[in-house]
Amino acid sequence: MNFEQLNLAPQLLKAVQYKGYTEATDIQEKTIPLILEGKDVVGQSATGSGKTAAFGLPILGKIHPGQGIQFLVLTPTRELCVQVAETLMALSKFLPMNIVKIYGGVGMGPQVDAVRYADVVVGTPGRTLDHLNHNTLDLSKVKYLVIDEADKMFEMGFIEDVEQILTFTSSHRQTLLFSATMSDVVMKLVERHLRSPVTVKTVLHVDRSLLKQVYYNVDQREKFSLLVHLLKNKTPGLALVFCATRTEADLLTRNLKMQGTKVMSIHGGLSQNKREFALKQLREESIDVLVATDVAARGLDIKNVSNVYNYDAPKTSEEYTHRIGRTARAGKSGEAVTLLSARDFDNFRRIESDRTLEIKEEALPQFEKLRFVREMERHRGGRFGGDHFGRRGPLVATSAHGFRSNRPSGGFHGPRREGGDHQEGEHRGHSGGERREGGRFGGDHRGGQGGFHGRREEGRGSQHGGHSHQGGNTRRSRSMTRD
Repeated sequence: MNFEQLNLAPQLLKAVQYKGYTEATDIQEKTIPLILEGKDVVGQSATGSGKTAAFGLPILGKIHPGQGIQFLVLTPTRELCVQVAETLMALSKFLPMNIVKIYGGVGMGPQVDAVRYADVVVGTPGRTLDHLNHNTLDLSKVKYLVIDEADKMFEMGFIEDVEQILTFTSSHRQTLLFSATMSDVVMKLVERHLRSPVTVKTVLHVDRSLLKQVYYNVDQREKFSLLVHLLKNKTPGLALVFCATRTEADLLTRNLKMQGTKVMSIHGGLSQNKREFALKQLREESIDVLVATDVAARGLDIKNVSNVYNYDAPKTSEEYTHRIGRTARAGKSGEAVTLLSARDFDNFRRIESDRTLEIKEEALPQFEKLRFVREMERHRGGRFGGDHFGRRGPLVATSAHGFRSNRPSGGFHGPRREGGDHQEGEHRGHSGGERREGGRFGGDHRGGQGGFHGRREEGRGSQHGGHSHQGGNTRRSRSMTRD
């Protein structure tokens, strides 16, 4: 179906034509008429299906500019917030629309000024709630609300924030929820806050004709060497490499750079500027490889990715599908490669149980054995994966996830796996809490020169500074705002 058949406003059709769109995608064709009718909708679709235009086109045509914030979109990550806002701006190119994005990691001041004149706001839950708590955001006139990537939203611990934000909006609003999977917690939210919603499902399976899926059974000690070989010899375009943790992503990026690869990493531990810069470099093809945690697997519009590599196997078939959905798009072929070692077996069995996926084993090629460097020089007050403190001196890696100083008085902060609740590494002294990318983290530390009270990021943040103790003196740490 072409867009002219969807009864859209002329200015929106002009913008669609300007962007070069011709035919509506499956999710757009099914949801746009329902949204125009004023119905609440639950949309289930895969990454790259065009759902931003599916909810953006019909709602933008209903907005009356200059009458306050009428349209609110909640997204789980900063990157998706930026992308959705940019897409809505492009779709409203020929309308006098003021669209503002609000997310953490940057100052609130400019956002406070911008939302005063906004017609549409796209925001992450933590930062949206920050504005509401500071009375700098008025959602009383919101008529249309979208909860985007709902399953990821709740996986990252945003459910309480979302529930609280909804109390600031009118109960007569039109509510749309989009999610790749429909977990129990998502369905409970639907039951509580949507009115007689219509459920729309689109095909979620991988197009087998375009995407080749393979795995290599490789010793953990040789996984890096195999990846380098594949990147250099069997990757014709851009590559996305997925790791399970931030620390592993940083270590892998550092080692790939030592092999001459043009690579950057992206994960929740980086500043917003660094995250946006990494995506910009990939989109402009200034780098060849982006190493990422699953923060990059959902919703991001990254074109021309020829290969996706699972350096660590994802935990579920749904996460696997989202990762590999970054390639074989827009009619182009692609390849998804999983590097399978002993620690990945349990996760991979769950993925293989999904009969819609056809993943074949590939014979190991001949490749040069390379050294994977886990030692790194420690910088005072610096961070590499986790935070660490103590006297100057090199750090000696104890594992992929924790570091210790080789000096008795050196301190350490052992990072935890993203999305997990377990603790990695011992602790002494005070302990702080930290939430990052979907899991609750404990900040563990030791050393004669003081403790650290952690912060929470990308889940629900904390605005309360902790205390660090050094030489008997107490010093209040900087408070952090939420994402």
